[in-house]
Amino acid sequence: MQSSIVHVGFAFLAMGSWAAFANRAHPMPAPLLAGLIQGTLSALITLLLKRGIEYLASSFTGLTALLAPPVIAGVVSASLLTVIHTIGGTPEIARTIAVPLTVATSYAALYNYSLWRSRKAMNHGAE
Repeated sequence: MQSSIVHVGFAFLAMGSWAAFANRAHPMPAPLLAGLIQGTLSALITLLLKRGIEYLASSFTGLTALLAPPVIAGVVSASLLTVIHTIGGTPEIARTIAVPLTVATSYAALYNYSLWRSRKAMNHGAE
């Protein structure tokens, strides 16, 4: 639990800071608001992404189990980030979400790959 709090807090600070930086050319409070929105979203994504990938990975088999979970996670994350930043009035949406989306999708792909390999090794050992 303590590790999760640290990860969520780090995501909030790191990605919120990135969003404020990405919107620095705009007058206040736009950079601050973008940072608060992105920090909050990154904290939530960090909290939910691991469980989401685990659920999705168990929902598919074969090559689909390798490809679908990170693609689904990336599309859902990109959609939510875009919609919420649009509603929030973030001026530089593409710049704002580029780093957090890359980090989240990379994590999703790597974590899902490790789950897929483990599952494949267990299934192969059972034969």
